[in-house]
This record gives sequence, C-alpha cells and structure tokens, in this order.
Amino acid sequence: MAPLRILCIHGYRQNGGSFREKTGALRKLLKKSVELVFVDAPLSVVQVPQTSEGSCDVSPEKVASSGPQGEADPRGWWFSDVASRSFSAQQRCEVSLGLDQSVSTVREAVKTLGPFDGILGFSQGAAFVAMLCSLQEQNLEPDFHFRFAVLVAGFRSACTEHELFYKSSLQIPSLHVFGQEDKVIPDHMSKDLLPVFKDPQILTHPGGHFIPATSAHRQTYQDFFKRFQ
Repeated sequence: MAPLRILCIHGYRQNGGSFREKTGALRKLLKKSVELVFVDAPLSVVQVPQTSEGSCDVSPEKVASSGPQGEADPRGWWFSDVASRSFSAQQRCEVSLGLDQSVSTVREAVKTLGPFDGILGFSQGAAFVAMLCSLQEQNLEPDFHFRFAVLVAGFRSACTEHELFYKSSLQIPSLHVFGQEDKVIPDHMSKDLLPVFKDPQILTHPGGHFIPATSAHRQTYQDFFKRFQ
C-alpha cells in the first residue's frame, strides 16, 4: 500500500527544512503509512528578538539549539502588520500582506511536487491551511485536490480581510491537534476554528506549542489516515 503524501506548511519564523527537523518524531511514528513533503513560505521575516508567535514555534527539545535569533532563514505566510512586515496571531487588522504570494507558492508546489492526498499545517501554517481548504471548496483553485487536512495549533485569522474564508462550513475531513498548555496559540483560539469545519476530529495533548508524536498519539493519527488509504 503506497503511503499517503501530505504537503506540510510550516509555522511563522520557520522554513521547510527546519519544520522537517521538528517533525522527526511524527515522521518516525507514521513512516510506513505517510510521506511528508515540505515547502518554504515565500515571505522572508526580519531577524529580530522573538516576542510573538515565532518565540515558541518549535518543539521543546529544539528550543535550546535555536539560538537567541531563532531559525536561520525565517519565513512566513502573511504579515498582519503591513508596515513592519511582521505577524502576531492575536493582532487584529483590516488587511494583510503576502497571502496571494503564499497561495501561489502552494499552487506551484502542488504542480511540481504533487499530487498530494492531504495537507498539514502548524500554527500560522495551520491557519493558512484552513484558508487553502476554503479556496478549494469554493472551486477557486482548480489544482487543489486535498482529501483531508491536519491542523496543529490552528486558529482563525484576526484579519478582517480573511473573514471570507470562514463564511461557510468546510466539508473536508479534518484533524485538529492542540495543546492545553500552549502559550503561543492558546487552546481557545484553536477551538474557535473548529466550527469552520464539518465534523472535525480532535486530538488534544497536555503540552504546549508543538506537534505531539508519542506512542500515545499513534492510534489517533493512524485511525484518521486509514480513512484515506
């Protein structure tokens, strides 16, 4: 049985390479049934001391090695502060910057690296995945044919411009993963995204801002993915 191919959308201040490193435990957990493919966001993030989402967009074991300036080549999918070209999940804004570029990046990844069975996103990447699913269901992206979505530490964008993505219930099967002690994207923000999806499946864990991938979580992941194999 061929493994499911999943396009992976990293968090703010990460990139495809660093996200691949941080999903090592998940890849090992699912290596026989899932192939994860990683892509870089198109927007470069200015290297500054981390005070917003990026400060914890890493799994606990990686924090010590990331250094005071965080990831090399940090990237993002959109900026909530157009003037400073920065992002905070809690920042309310009227318009954003860069989302069209990011949609084009995913479109190109689907054409050159696909086909993909599903899509997975973490943090800002998970919020972006919800938008991509909405574009797919509105038939606005004919190259998108994702059969399922996995959203880890996802949230609804606080940008008014993005409200159009949440107007109707998304039919795509979805698994929503979030930590009860997440200080970057508090679990209530992830819960606010759930009504956007029809019959969302939920995996909660007692930890913080990372992708849980221990033997205790294996069955939930496997049961979800078996539906599409």
